[in-house]
Amino acid sequence: MSTTKPARIASIDLLRALTMLLMIWVNDFWTLTRTPRWLMHAKPNEDYIGFPDIIFPLFLFVVGLSIPFAIQNRMAKGEPLGMMAKHIMIRSLSLLIIGVFMVNYETHHDTIGLGKWLWCLFMAIGVLLIWMLWEKSTIPVKWHKYLRLLGWIILAVLAIFYKGGSDGTIAMRTQWWGILGLIGWAYAINALVYLFSNGNLIIIFFLWLLFNALSVGDALDFLPNMPSSLAYFSTWYSGTIPAFTAAGVLATIIFQKMSKKNKTGALSVLLVFGLINIAYGLLTRSIWGISKIPSTPSWLAVCTGIGFLCFVFFYYVVDVEKKNGWAQLILPAGTATLTCYLIPYFTYPIRNLTGLHLPDFLNNGSVGLLSSFCFALLVVIFTGWLQTKGFTLKL
Repeated sequence: MSTTKPARIASIDLLRALTMLLMIWVNDFWTLTRTPRWLMHAKPNEDYIGFPDIIFPLFLFVVGLSIPFAIQNRMAKGEPLGMMAKHIMIRSLSLLIIGVFMVNYETHHDTIGLGKWLWCLFMAIGVLLIWMLWEKSTIPVKWHKYLRLLGWIILAVLAIFYKGGSDGTIAMRTQWWGILGLIGWAYAINALVYLFSNGNLIIIFFLWLLFNALSVGDALDFLPNMPSSLAYFSTWYSGTIPAFTAAGVLATIIFQKMSKKNKTGALSVLLVFGLINIAYGLLTRSIWGISKIPSTPSWLAVCTGIGFLCFVFFYYVVDVEKKNGWAQLILPAGTATLTCYLIPYFTYPIRNLTGLHLPDFLNNGSVGLLSSFCFALLVVIFTGWLQTKGFTLKL
């Protein structure tokens, strides 16, 4: 693997930003009524893909696109292999911790007198205090460690006294890891394999095939049950989630290797990869259906194909044609992603605790969708404003 710092691909940041904007938008649909069917998540085991069912896979794909660039940048700085591996593990663990807290907020019953919304607000404050990049803020250095310590204390108290479930008898537990937790698992395995394989194309290709094979085995109940001691690694074992990220890593490696000689050829290969995945997903739909909740191989294939096609499209528009002026407004969502994702965990509690709600007509039908999109856009704009003030979360 070259130790030369790779040239930045603007379309990856933009694709990440657009995906985050859409994720915040679709995550707000629970506040709306009369949402069109195509904008709703598919129900469990329903043979159907709603627009929101594509967003998370696309984000996982973008995570994979970014992995080679992040590791190559660290190598160019001369960072030791062990230090890079440590960084990957800490970053992954951070995502798991935040993800578990966010999942438990959804099933919260009561914690030392705190209602669901107040618990969520304290959780968001704890996450902010711990993972804020205080070094770039205007806060004096002497306070940084105390602010992070306060954040850990807040999360510890929330976890120890947590009560969940319909009757408040369930302690805090991992449940399904949450969106960020799943990203953490997918990022960890793919980043570590990329790092220790020295970015080997063949190894990454077979890792991607392995995850796809595991997805098929899981859908057909061919996989033996995991020992209970290894149950935490079920996200890797079932294959689907890390497969999206592996596809993104593979796309970047192919592009980097081929674009040195023929950029058009590289994009053509990725285009073919995308079309093959979509065709495979549609052709196998009759076997296991296209469904997000059980993570069927067809859902994996179709969404992976969309990921390849989106990368090709945005690279051509942004990096080749240089048409990116329209995207500057949403770019903070791609460069301060965690900050952007956390903001709704402040706004929803504040809105519910204060009783401030939009008029019903702004939460209904097409008008509701527009107001919800404006909310997502405001979150991104606020993220950009926080960046200019030196307040950004970083794992």
